[in-house]
Amino acid sequence: MPAAAPQGEHLSDDRPSERLQLSPAVTPQYSLKQLALSRYHACWYQLGKRLAWSRGIYREQPAHQLHHLSGIHRERIASLQRRFRVRFEQHVKQTTALKQYDYLDILDQAWSAWKLPRLIGGSVQDIGSSNFWYAHALHAFFQPVEMVGIEVEGHRIYLDGYSRLDYAQGYIQHLSNTRFFIGDYTCYHDSADVVTAWYPFVTPGPVLSWRMPLSVLAPEALFSRVAQNLPPHGLFIMVNQSREEAAIGATWCEKAGLTRHGLCVLKATLRSRLPAVASYWMHSHT
Repeated sequence: MPAAAPQGEHLSDDRPSERLQLSPAVTPQYSLKQLALSRYHACWYQLGKRLAWSRGIYREQPAHQLHHLSGIHRERIASLQRRFRVRFEQHVKQTTALKQYDYLDILDQAWSAWKLPRLIGGSVQDIGSSNFWYAHALHAFFQPVEMVGIEVEGHRIYLDGYSRLDYAQGYIQHLSNTRFFIGDYTCYHDSADVVTAWYPFVTPGPVLSWRMPLSVLAPEALFSRVAQNLPPHGLFIMVNQSREEAAIGATWCEKAGLTRHGLCVLKATLRSRLPAVASYWMHSHT
């Protein structure tokens, strides 16, 4: 018998601001410390772009089996494995596999709360994909005809000498019609049936924490591009790490002409973190 899905808080709302108060979209004022950090990160960011270093495809050593899981987590992962026919640990190490199950679980819980039919096929774009370690989770859930992960800092070099691009190529090498694109999504002109954004930058703190320059913080341009890339009945899926960030993101979505059709606060996830706030959006005229 399949394990029951962890329960989230489903906030049903016809008006986006009914249960989640929107924050005003204002031009941020940065402190001297933030500006100094931004300049420092900008130097490394530009250096990475110029070098475009690569050691070749990174192949992660698979775990094959998952160990030291609690009973609840073991049952939930087993349920995801049966329903989506996945065994992430056959391809990657345990920590990566658990993160992949976590993202798949968030999508599964959110879809259940929203009572949406599963979307199979079509094209999927993912914004801010890092090294696209979760590509298998997206592929398992959406089963897309084509999928692309877009990352502005794809040339970042890790301590082992591999770049984000190297890692991404390893993670997607067995996925059909899947690619990794290095560039700014605000300049990415292509349509997609589904656009996903996991914890997008809407405030300066996370930008600097991820060692990025503040120049990449452009939510108005980002969400405007999402709206332009979505067809009339396309879906934008946004996952935020707090209600505050979700409210800020909602402000920019509304300004771009998108309407929220579902919101779900997931308090029980497979990894310990702040509650994941998931929402889905469509064009206002749809």
